[in-house]
Amino acid sequence: MNRILVTGGAGFIGSNFVHHVVGNTDAQVTVLDKLTYASTEESLAGLPEDRVRLVVGDIADASVVDPLVEEADAVVHYAAESHNDNSLSDPGPFIRTNIVGTFTLLEAARRYDKRFHHVSTDEVYGDLPLVEESLGEPKRFTEDTAYNPSSPYSASKAGSDHLVRAWVRSFGVRATISNCSNNYGPWQHIEKFIPRQVTEVIDGRRPRVYGDGLNVRDWIHTSDHSSAVLTILDRGRIGETYLIGADGERSNIDVVRAILRHFGRDDDDIEWVTDRAGHDRRYAIESGKLRTELGWTPQFQDFEAGLADTIEWYQANEAWWRPAKAATEAAYAAKGQ
Repeated sequence: MNRILVTGGAGFIGSNFVHHVVGNTDAQVTVLDKLTYASTEESLAGLPEDRVRLVVGDIADASVVDPLVEEADAVVHYAAESHNDNSLSDPGPFIRTNIVGTFTLLEAARRYDKRFHHVSTDEVYGDLPLVEESLGEPKRFTEDTAYNPSSPYSASKAGSDHLVRAWVRSFGVRATISNCSNNYGPWQHIEKFIPRQVTEVIDGRRPRVYGDGLNVRDWIHTSDHSSAVLTILDRGRIGETYLIGADGERSNIDVVRAILRHFGRDDDDIEWVTDRAGHDRRYAIESGKLRTELGWTPQFQDFEAGLADTIEWYQANEAWWRPAKAATEAAYAAKGQ
């Protein structure tokens, strides 16, 4: 696979994958990205121009997608509308991008017989009970967990996963799927949980926490997500789904307190805000299949160290996130959050 098309490759997780591919393979990479508010050309800065090409376009536009898929050896599909709060306000873009866009890419992959990897989320499975609410051993999501999405975002991603499986079975598309837990790291838009809290503290304000703060997410550094996807692309079995996780379960309140401690602030210097509608309680990934079958292991297994590295990046790159900060906070304030 010397030529890889990466959709959404100028966004947070996709751009990290592009950097990972350039640093660990000899492949040529074409990035297809719509350059919405959550993606930026700056995330690809410093990459060699003779190996990385950016095409600005919509994955739901077949006239753009088809020639790019035709010239590629493989397609890695990251592009997605992904913010739960936005999906509750306006579900339409999530249906167009996550379902129609995936359909358009799959049709091109079928037409030209290309290897296809679809990047999805653990949110398609709904949520799990908190550990203290569990009966017996606390459960984790596995590849056999039934889908139970709870927001327009997670429902649209569930729909895209089902499309991929149907195109494998019905049309023989050479595809794999990965469902990953919550990512953190550099270049993540400040509307997301960790960057929002970090930038609030940088600005001297109190971080905001939904509800009781006990909602648990299974955090993974985006670099580990990238290495897992490349492993699946190289060695994954066609038609299979692999869950990607790094055993990083933390409650929202624990994450916020870790951020406050990093800045020397009091653990309870927090502003509590109205909980989000349909807020899932706990996600947890069982990644044994990926580790056992394909030999993958995460490098960033110390969440506190990874978080410190991420905080330092936002401190050093204020010029990147500052222009979007005021508008982001105004949008949250309008919703009482």
